Amino acid sequence: MENATRPGPDPQVVKQAISWALRLRNNRANLRLRTQCEHWREAHRDHELAWQRVQALQQELSSQLAAIPGAHVALENSAQGLGRRQAMKMLSGVLLAGSAAWMSRDITGWQRWTSDLATATGERRSIQLPDGTRLQLNTDSAVDLDFSPQQRLIRLVRGEILVNCGTAASVPLLVETRHGLFEGIDGRFAVRQASDCTRLSVVSGNVTIRSPHQANGLSTRVQAGESYLVRQTEAIPAPPMNMDVGAWADGLIVTRGMRLADFLEEVGRYRHGYLGCSTEIADLRLSGVFRLEDTDKLLAILPQTLPVQVRYRTRWWVSLERSA
Repeated sequence: MENATRPGPDPQVVKQAISWALRLRNNRANLRLRTQCEHWREAHRDHELAWQRVQALQQELSSQLAAIPGAHVALENSAQGLGRRQAMKMLSGVLLAGSAAWMSRDITGWQRWTSDLATATGERRSIQLPDGTRLQLNTDSAVDLDFSPQQRLIRLVRGEILVNCGTAASVPLLVETRHGLFEGIDGRFAVRQASDCTRLSVVSGNVTIRSPHQANGLSTRVQAGESYLVRQTEAIPAPPMNMDVGAWADGLIVTRGMRLADFLEEVGRYRHGYLGCSTEIADLRLSGVFRLEDTDKLLAILPQTLPVQVRYRTRWWVSLERSA
């Protein structure tokens, strides 16, 4: 039986599969091109896997777009109006974003079913643990719990959590990620796990970083208002954030002079598909309080404060451009 957490094909292989799919889409009668594609698919197992998943994604997108009147035509017309190079880039972006989501399904879906607590994209969840600790999960997150008379452990499998420490006990409250171990002394703190590091942000109280991978074997005490980036070999102070760390627990994004591109990346965590902006407006700054329950309404507010317009190519492909 194949391991359910086996990584998918390398992103570069996925891009190659998308390139073949797009070339064949525009040259259906080219027998030589079809033969070359078949040779590429046969060259490696991951080539065929990437090809099959891209094909499956295309079929799924087609069926989903078919349910929205005019959506498929709008996508095709947008591609035709952009010119060949831009159209290839746009369609490739749609497929690449979708392919990444498709190939991660086996892993994230498996984590969602096997983890003790989990949230889907756009979902947030709050639970009180047996010791009185309040645990809140942000979008697309998963945790395992190991509570016993000898241990109080929250293992962050994916995503981001906000912890409000419960009643003080003789057994420390621990949060574990792939990069380190965090001991909550008291107060409130957020832990956000990315692929290359974990960000610890202490809202109140203090937290001790105990990373078994640090070369010097030392622990680091983090006070209220401080943030650290923790990797397998180091724990260093993090640069200041231009948004409130725990506002998402109240369904908000609160920003202070945040780059538009960074803001959209953050909002994109709460919705499916592609969300981005052109490079000429990426550095525009944004301050305010934004509600997360409806990200389309959130995006509709932006042209009121910034010289931008929101363009929907499809429900799953949204971009911001400078207003005319």
